Amino acid sequence: MSRAAAAAERQLREAYERLRRYFIVALQAGVAAGLSWYVANTLLHNPQPLFAPAAAVGTIAAAIGNRVRRTAELLAGVIVGVLIGDLIIQVIGNGPVQTGLVVALAISAAVAFRGSGAVMVQAGSTAVLLGTVEPNAPDLAVPRTANALVGGGVAVVVALLLLPLNPVRVVHRAAGPTLDLFADQLTRTAQALAAGDGGQADAALERLRAAEAERRQTTEIVAAAAEVASLSPWRRRSRSQLRRYQHAAGHLELAFTNSRNMVRRAVALLDTREPVPPELPAAIETFGQSLRLLHRDFLAGRDPAIARTRALHAADEARRARARGLGFSGLIVASQLFIVVNELLQASGLSKPEADRLTGC
Repeated sequence: MSRAAAAAERQLREAYERLRRYFIVALQAGVAAGLSWYVANTLLHNPQPLFAPAAAVGTIAAAIGNRVRRTAELLAGVIVGVLIGDLIIQVIGNGPVQTGLVVALAISAAVAFRGSGAVMVQAGSTAVLLGTVEPNAPDLAVPRTANALVGGGVAVVVALLLLPLNPVRVVHRAAGPTLDLFADQLTRTAQALAAGDGGQADAALERLRAAEAERRQTTEIVAAAAEVASLSPWRRRSRSQLRRYQHAAGHLELAFTNSRNMVRRAVALLDTREPVPPELPAAIETFGQSLRLLHRDFLAGRDPAIARTRALHAADEARRARARGLGFSGLIVASQLFIVVNELLQASGLSKPEADRLTGC
């Protein structure tokens, strides 16, 4: 019962953190939907305004980190669908066979012009709409295009001018729990190695695998924050700090991937009962501490010198473990540790040659 309660508490906490992270997106989507409906229906007197709020919501929610590109893709897809669909329907009429042909041609045209998945979806859905309307129904090509323009344009205005997210605050909220989870599982792995507990190490590995979706969400949030800092006149003061986060995010992604591989080899090490010098779990635990320190330094706007020192101490511990004698999997764990320390040093602002020199890579 206590284990189930702890799991339920963790899920509630994670749900709360996700809501804090994405509530601004939900608010933006709601405002953009209402405004785009008003513009399309009241100001433009569009008889079919439904696609405008749908386009606004799609722009806000489906491309959190690149709203401008998403709007361009949406418009490109609609235009391709309109051009192909209207031309073919005028020649061969409408019906199930004609609809299938129009959709195939519209998506093929989008592919030929190297359109993304979003362009193909919009081209295909527009072609479906045009292919299934009655011959005597009002022309939907122009309203559909106008709605796409209204929805996408309103979404960009809401996201960048009316309700721009606070880039630094949002990134802090997104990166903090992800890095804490990352560091916590490294701590659990270190404890598992020290105790010889293969089950605990395997549980840490599974948690890191499950956290992949959260890591991707954090990357999306950082991209969205950088877009707002670059394009919103109200958030431009955050540019320099966001650039630091963007630089760090790429290296921390690599550190996450390599740490997961390191934990996988730690599981294998315990399964094969290889020697575990005490310096090896100490190195992994120390690296986890350096991750937490890096995030705190970023929050405070400090140079992450303490995090670098702790990461280099982790590398020293790994060298001592290697000198004491490691098996095959243990040597891989130590090698992966050098790699993740190197990535953290680069995330902290050091150049690759300097990080290589300090870690001996």
